[in-house]
Amino acid sequence: MRLRQLLFTALLLCLSTFAIGQNEISYLSGSLEARANFFQRDSLIGATNTPGYDRQLFGAESWLTLHYNRWGFDIGVRFDLFNNSNLLNPTGSYNAQGLGRWYVKKKFEKLGIYAGYIYDQIGSGIIFRAYEARGLSIDNALYGLQLSYDLTPDWNVRAFTGRQKQQLTDPYESVIRGGAIEGFFQLGDSSVVSFLPGAGVIARTLDDNSMSSLVANINGRPAEEAFVPHWNTYAFSLYNTLQVGRFTWYVEGAYKTADALKDIRGSFYQDEGTVIYSSIGYAQKGLGITLEGKRTENFEFRTRPQEELNLGLVNFLPPMTRINTYRLTARYNAATQFIGEQAFQVDIRYSPKRKISYNANFSNITDLDGELLYREAFTEFYMKKKKWKLTAGVQYQNYNQQVYEFKEEGTPNVEAITPYADFLYRISKKKSIRFEAQYMNVGEDKGELHDYGNWLFGLVEFGVAPNWTFTVSDMYNINPGKNTPTNEEGKKESIHFPRVDVFYTTGPSRFSLSYIKQVEGVVCTGGICRLEPAFSGVRMTVNTNF
Repeated sequence: MRLRQLLFTALLLCLSTFAIGQNEISYLSGSLEARANFFQRDSLIGATNTPGYDRQLFGAESWLTLHYNRWGFDIGVRFDLFNNSNLLNPTGSYNAQGLGRWYVKKKFEKLGIYAGYIYDQIGSGIIFRAYEARGLSIDNALYGLQLSYDLTPDWNVRAFTGRQKQQLTDPYESVIRGGAIEGFFQLGDSSVVSFLPGAGVIARTLDDNSMSSLVANINGRPAEEAFVPHWNTYAFSLYNTLQVGRFTWYVEGAYKTADALKDIRGSFYQDEGTVIYSSIGYAQKGLGITLEGKRTENFEFRTRPQEELNLGLVNFLPPMTRINTYRLTARYNAATQFIGEQAFQVDIRYSPKRKISYNANFSNITDLDGELLYREAFTEFYMKKKKWKLTAGVQYQNYNQQVYEFKEEGTPNVEAITPYADFLYRISKKKSIRFEAQYMNVGEDKGELHDYGNWLFGLVEFGVAPNWTFTVSDMYNINPGKNTPTNEEGKKESIHFPRVDVFYTTGPSRFSLSYIKQVEGVVCTGGICRLEPAFSGVRMTVNTNF
């Protein structure tokens, strides 16, 4: 790592020296994201028995990014810092700092060069997506080289090779390479019908240590579970976007050769994988309709089969549920199932008037045997007047905790009904007040409420433009359920999870200071999820762009 930092610094110095005397305009931009957690032990909500709560009492993460552009070069560098961080492992602690990313991009007429830590994807990402999602501790950059070439003004081909990033340590040893060709054409001279076709291929070669570890694990299994693992695994995809007037239709099919996979028990097996995904949309003034469908079978693709959770993912499967933003509507999330799922989703948005709109969404996910994993029905109404805005709706969810949260076998699905309302009133040009009210009923099983039981959430937010925002909220476990922690007397009791936030915004910078008690739950971004433990303490954040 230190050698790479020295080499990149030398490269920047050389480029800066070459720039002296040039008359072209240069641009320097950047951003900083930093947060600090001060942990406060609370055994009642489960905020305990981790290094942060037991002895460290403090943790921090930060990312400082710089981008420099001059005479066609795009150069970037990012400094990452993790001190007693529980972001990578919620029950552990991680310490590291250093160069988290660097890259150089340049276009020489038709030839494009992209070197360093690369973020890119093929199609919708089904066979390959190198991306970052900090809240889920994902940074799957490809450390290598990518070349692209414009065959025509409408057709481009690119190829890449490298190894996947592994936090701030050396990259994974397995080699990943691939390529794609994408284009655009219309029927005749009319723009009513157009096509955006593409095709991609990706390959992974296991390193010696990963293969040896995999073989040792297989040899320890019964003879009927044994198989001969492959050094090389390949994945292929074909995709196209068809636009016909107000209609847009995207379809993608992918195939992956036999690869070592883990079943729900953690045992390895080997099989081929397939995915078919399609999305159809229709839009006109005041109306938008989107229908999506996906079938996945054995399409978990990692830089090494031994990795779990969000580590080492080479690909990304589009989620089949809406992104919920309110506290209780977002409590239960459906993580993408790489081994097998069948899913569809329909979303309808209708605005009869400029300040009135309706939204309805329905999604359904099952495994390949038809067992229900997740179902959601969501409705929302929005109205805006001169002095106020109202958003209100109700959500229904059927959520399989056994699959998504690895609960014990036989755990029944949670069936939650959540009505909610969000009301904003403008007191004056600079002052406003906003209220949120949400209630979740989770239903019963054998006379006992599911999970943590029923919830009540309330929020009051007072804003003083353009700088200050003050927020007070409470998530109250109004009726304890079977998973609600017990107190010192061994009894379950209703628990408050209060939160107080102060935000200060000036120009491109935003600062926050928060006191938080947060219940254990699942946090997701685009169908990729992680189990977030309970949190108790103080959090400070800084976000700025320059």
